[in-house]
Amino acid sequence: MDIKILLDEYNATRSRTMELIEPLLEEDCCVQSLPEASPVKWHLGHAAWFFEAFVLQHYETAFQPFQQEFLTMFSSYNSSNVPHPDPKRGLFTRPSLKATREYCHNIDERMTNLSHQVTADEMLQMIITLGIHHELQHQELMLTDLKHLLSQNPLNPIYQPKIDLRATDSSISAPLKWHSFDAGIIEIGYEGEGFSYDNESPRHKQYLYPYQLASRLVTNGEYLQFIEDNGYDNPCFWFSEGWNWIKSTHCHHPLYWRHEAGAWKEFTLHGLVPLNLNLPVIHISYYEASAFAQWRGARLPTEAEWENTASLQKIAGDFADNNYFHPRHTAIGESVKINALYGSAWEWTQSSYSPYPGYNPKKSNSNKPKSDIWDVAVGEYNSESMVNQYVLRGGSCITPRKRIRPSMRNFFPAETRWQFSGIRLARNET
Repeated sequence: MDIKILLDEYNATRSRTMELIEPLLEEDCCVQSLPEASPVKWHLGHAAWFFEAFVLQHYETAFQPFQQEFLTMFSSYNSSNVPHPDPKRGLFTRPSLKATREYCHNIDERMTNLSHQVTADEMLQMIITLGIHHELQHQELMLTDLKHLLSQNPLNPIYQPKIDLRATDSSISAPLKWHSFDAGIIEIGYEGEGFSYDNESPRHKQYLYPYQLASRLVTNGEYLQFIEDNGYDNPCFWFSEGWNWIKSTHCHHPLYWRHEAGAWKEFTLHGLVPLNLNLPVIHISYYEASAFAQWRGARLPTEAEWENTASLQKIAGDFADNNYFHPRHTAIGESVKINALYGSAWEWTQSSYSPYPGYNPKKSNSNKPKSDIWDVAVGEYNSESMVNQYVLRGGSCITPRKRIRPSMRNFFPAETRWQFSGIRLARNET
């Protein structure tokens, strides 16, 4: 691919990032409300850092860092080049948001100049492409982290103009139906010529027993029934570790639900709104998703079952490109038997996040040349994270559409709730 075409894609991605922060006050951008989250300002600087650290530093003539300290404070790696979250990012009151924007603008100009000075070799093309997808990922994380931050404020701040979410799903959610899939040997994992992360490879065979998948996501109304049936107080539905988590956190409902004046409400990026019982439930931990499935006499799908089903359907659903940052539908068309597999909510699977058979963190894609640059740049996507986490599939209403493929694997620890995660039920064929 011509580097100028890549630069157009780079500029479009950066413009979208800047568009997403436009409604915010400077004060909104420097606070960190969770150790695993990051301030908006850090996400912004981190996106620019990637291109300075992995592109400009290796390809720019007479490279000089914009500011030496930025290569450390906006990095996602510690001094040993191991990926790490930093719970102190919210203490970075400086640089200001204005200075961070100037940093981004400087990197943009230098990337443009670079496109006029070099011919893109295979490695440069791959690093720029990875950087673009890295920034798309952080666009999603910005919205996720911002929602948690704003939810802590008694003023119930509105990120996007308030709308009536009760009117967004024109039809009452369809009855949940079960669709059957035959047993057999299938293949999962990425195939094709486009971008993918190394954790999506190598493509490999798996045997599936007969299974059934629910026609749609679990709704708020269905989850409310679980709550009213004392689901949070019955240890029979919970893993022992999940039960300990419930007792230690005193959790009794999804993260952004609030019970006020005898009615349930939900905090959203569009403000505090009445809970719409017909929309998909979101901000659910793996523990909660599994407990609900047990209560319903079902289970969560494996990621192989999910991908086998998703590979038969077109990618369509509620994504961030719609500029609407809350689920709107439980169905996307009568012709689709399995609704909202893509978008609306990331779907927990029962599969632990682990390497595929034949995976090698340095050689997972044989067409990629060996390079220390590539190994470090891709480090936060490979084997360092493959422990104590579960796989989610399909994307959500704040996921850029370009991020999603049938083989795309997201992953988080079992207690994670600030992500836009929901529930799709599965069960064994009877």
